Amino acid sequence: MRLARAALRRPAWERLPLLALGFIALFAGVGAGLARLDWPLPQGVAGAAAIHGPLMVCGFFGVVISLERAVALGRAWAYAAPLLAGTGTALALHGLPQAAPWASLAASGVLLAASLQLLYRQREPFMLVIALAAGCWTMGCALWAAGWPVHDLVGWWLAFLVLTIAGERLELSRFMPPSRAGQRLFTLIVLAALAGLAAWSLPWGQRLFGAALLALAAWLLRHDIARRTVLQQGLTRFIAVCLLSGYFWLALGGAVIVSWGLAPGSAAYDAALHALLLGFVFAMVFGHAPIIFPAVLRVAVPYHPAFYVPLLLLHTSLALRLAGDASGDFEWLRWGALLSAAALLAFVANTAAAVLRGRRAR
Repeated sequence: MRLARAALRRPAWERLPLLALGFIALFAGVGAGLARLDWPLPQGVAGAAAIHGPLMVCGFFGVVISLERAVALGRAWAYAAPLLAGTGTALALHGLPQAAPWASLAASGVLLAASLQLLYRQREPFMLVIALAAGCWTMGCALWAAGWPVHDLVGWWLAFLVLTIAGERLELSRFMPPSRAGQRLFTLIVLAALAGLAAWSLPWGQRLFGAALLALAAWLLRHDIARRTVLQQGLTRFIAVCLLSGYFWLALGGAVIVSWGLAPGSAAYDAALHALLLGFVFAMVFGHAPIIFPAVLRVAVPYHPAFYVPLLLLHTSLALRLAGDASGDFEWLRWGALLSAAALLAFVANTAAAVLRGRRAR
């Protein structure tokens, strides 16, 4: 409701170019990921293979999350965050990769300021978690700008996405309020994740972070209203299926980190990151798109059973990719990645088709 009311404060057409910047980063990031696995792609895309992760996290999710936050805040200055995040993508793709981290850092700083302003307006635990998530993005971007390799700072970016989603789900837990003990447990989980990030270079730091993710998945499965709404019909059930299936990948990613850590270049590194970023985060994107798009762009996205197709492709592709990681079969991993790209393209096409159906219906 907060986002829907704030969406009326500015013309929706002003936001479309900003959202387009995010989808440019998405397509470039997907192509860069495929290029890393030896799929033949145009040189312009293949040349971005080294920045696959930053394009997805800072370029796509940075734009989408900061745009949603700007709409919620309703202040013109907050729109600088998605603009700066999109600028980072443009710099990275046009021969200035050394400037991209600084643009992302500036974007994350604006998002953090917007999140703190929202926390000041609404002093609730879920807003604090969302502000902490923005701070994690800022920390990760600061390390990136300082020259740290992505594999040494990736935990901060994971925390940015995971805690953002956790905060949003905590907000909706008011419909199934957790007990006081459940609230304390949630707080301990967030503190454990932050402690793991602070001790990332120590042998137990990454595993503590992974254990926090595993505990968070269990907490969400226990307290999320999706356990009830999955019994309903239509869009309500679809969103619940997205959420519950995403929690499975969150638990699996956390379990992989607990068991093997995140050694760069290892099969565990590939499996954990894609379980979390594709399986968990994109399942949330698929489920929330029919709610976020109407609020941000003021367009109708009516439900259709075809919404399940990209979700099924996503989960199938991840199962294939992780089977490749576990068995050491590079071809399974490659084909899993290609199928994931198809799932994301199907999601974009499905959403666009739903928008067109909504316009015809109106």
